Amino acid sequence: MDQDGSAHPPGYAEHKTAVQRRLRRIEGQVRGLQRMVGEDQYCIDVLDQITATTRALQAVAVELVADHLSHCVADALAEGGTQAGDKVAEASAAIARLVRA
Repeated sequence: MDQDGSAHPPGYAEHKTAVQRRLRRIEGQVRGLQRMVGEDQYCIDVLDQITATTRALQAVAVELVADHLSHCVADALAEGGTQAGDKVAEASAAIARLVRA
């Protein structure tokens, strides 16, 4: 359910399995990081893996933003009313949080 109470499917619904697969791969990268630290791997190697994991998460986030804009925001704009402005503001705030992260 959306924050506004409507029951629209998420923008990523059509490729949910692919998103979950990517997140499981990232989860494996994090487990690899834990193992690297546990095995006292070289600092730079751990940092390089952290960079790769961060970029993978960022790529998923960008994909989700694109899905949200092309589905959720586009649908709200087509419907019009106050919900359209609310969805645009919500998307803008989410993008701002991603940029600051």
